[in-house]
Amino acid sequence: MPCLFQAKAMPTDKDTSSTVADLKADIRQFVQERDWEQFHNPKDLAIGLSIEAAELLEHFRFRSDSEVAARLQDAGFRQKISHELADVLYFVLILCDYLELDATTILAEKMAISASRYPVHRVKGRNLKYTEYDAEE
Repeated sequence: MPCLFQAKAMPTDKDTSSTVADLKADIRQFVQERDWEQFHNPKDLAIGLSIEAAELLEHFRFRSDSEVAARLQDAGFRQKISHELADVLYFVLILCDYLELDATTILAEKMAISASRYPVHRVKGRNLKYTEYDAEE
């Protein structure tokens, strides 16, 4: 089945030249300039992440795949989505920074766990939870 949501190339692609460390440093500077460290603790950062993820979801709630695909053709809607994703990424990175976690390492570790739980030969084209595949056997 073809994907209804085709990614569009951005005019500039900083993903190829920026590092996660660069992003964390930018966020750290932003926070320090505003003296916001006093408000940052794991609980409140996790709450912020959850709230921002929920704000992203609002743009998709009660819409069919075809409605979402149509809305994604609109530049204004795409900008709203991109800003919500940026808010989510901000909180992920600031939480990693606060907890002194290497985002690249923890993502690689989790991808390895997921690869072992979801081996291609068992799951390709299917979307069950890994425990459901075990129940089938």
